[in-house]
Amino acid sequence: MNLTEKSTENIEYMIEAIKEKLKVVNIGAIKPAHFNGEMYEELKEIYDYVMKKDSFSPRDMQAIVEELGSLKK
Repeated sequence: MNLTEKSTENIEYMIEAIKEKLKVVNIGAIKPAHFNGEMYEELKEIYDYVMKKDSFSPRDMQAIVEELGSLKK
């Protein structure tokens, strides 16, 4: 998958991968429909960060979820 291209499919893929990696309990709180292409680069940065890490502290998880929340349209 080429995540350098802005597309709805890529946004959906990245959000689902982030949710799975973070084991988000309230999956309804983070939906791909909440995001658009205007914040694609920021979302991609969060995705890259999450995929690089093996584990997350509660503080890390909170910061990531808050950042995702700030990107919602």
